[in-house]
Amino acid sequence: MSLPDKVTIIEVGPRDGLQNEKNMIPTETKVQFIKALKQANLPEMELTSFVSPKWVPQMKDADEVIEQCLDQTRNFVLAPNQKGIERFYQSGANEIAVFVGASNTFNKKNINKTTNESLEELKPLISDLKQNGKFVRACISTAFYCPYEGKVAAEEVIKLSETFANYGVDELSVADTVGMATPKEVYDLLNSLKSNLPKGIMLTGHFHNTRGTALANIYASLEAGVDRFDSSAGGLGGCPFAPGASGNVATEDVLYMLHGMGIETGVDIEKVIKAVDIVAPYMTRTFDSKLYQLQKNNHLTPTTKG
Repeated sequence: MSLPDKVTIIEVGPRDGLQNEKNMIPTETKVQFIKALKQANLPEMELTSFVSPKWVPQMKDADEVIEQCLDQTRNFVLAPNQKGIERFYQSGANEIAVFVGASNTFNKKNINKTTNESLEELKPLISDLKQNGKFVRACISTAFYCPYEGKVAAEEVIKLSETFANYGVDELSVADTVGMATPKEVYDLLNSLKSNLPKGIMLTGHFHNTRGTALANIYASLEAGVDRFDSSAGGLGGCPFAPGASGNVATEDVLYMLHGMGIETGVDIEKVIKAVDIVAPYMTRTFDSKLYQLQKNNHLTPTTKG
């Protein structure tokens, strides 16, 4: 068994984790949450997104969050279209995440465009971003299953990934948006992507835990040679355009598994759990985190730092 010695965790809780929460979370609470997560030594993070407040009202304070939380680490801001990218340039951030759904139906529900229409819009925008020295992360939603169309063909995801690679992106995040993928499906797709993509492109796994397979899928990804993963503190999350999708895999649960396997992350589990306490009073959704639940029930055993 050949697994990576070190893994990079990209914390998506402040954006992907909070976007679907019904309660409006005060900006100062979001900032405290982000800063507490940074104190846990998370090296990369999604801070917020430039999307229409009409569709995702939780993100209406994106400018204020960015202004207070930018630092020398890698801080992603999600921008789905030209208008969002224009706001990104004005924000002073240096790392951007764009996204496309592998499924046409999901993409149209999300941003009212087909997958190909989104790609055509993004092509010159990504070119400009790279010319301006920005780090570009491309997120492929519904890479395994779509809530509307069912199973997505691996060939379509590989083709989409190769298109983004030709556009010059720095990273590809491949998402099991609805949490239906199984470990074999994950291994097969990510192993194919590792073989087909240029060596310089970072490949990241993004798993939701809807059916309890997220950790198993991360293990399958490790076996395929992937060493970057998105996760959300507390297991917060869900997608407003993917009915039935539960939260992202919990950061602390991922850390527990990786550290127990001797894989380094550099992240402090206890500090991640304490960060979740900051937003907990505002949450209406259940925390999909085994470690956090154990801590709340006073059953948490000591954990090692990574």
